Amino acid sequence: MRRFLIVIEKADRNFSAYAPDLPGCVATGKTVKETQAKMYEAILLHVEGMKEDGLPVPEPHARAQYVVLSEAV
Repeated sequence: MRRFLIVIEKADRNFSAYAPDLPGCVATGKTVKETQAKMYEAILLHVEGMKEDGLPVPEPHARAQYVVLSEAV
């Protein structure tokens, strides 16, 4: 089992997501939940394609963390 980080961002009229450890693997949706589901499918297809092409599937390394600013910006 591998756990890939996904980043979900609000766009003008929808949400978009990408996986930092899988360049080119992206998805969009009308809601966060829909975007997560589409990203799950995109990752499955992306990894399957890499395997079919004989490419190594990268180990997940990306991490996310919030930075708290002590002063109002």
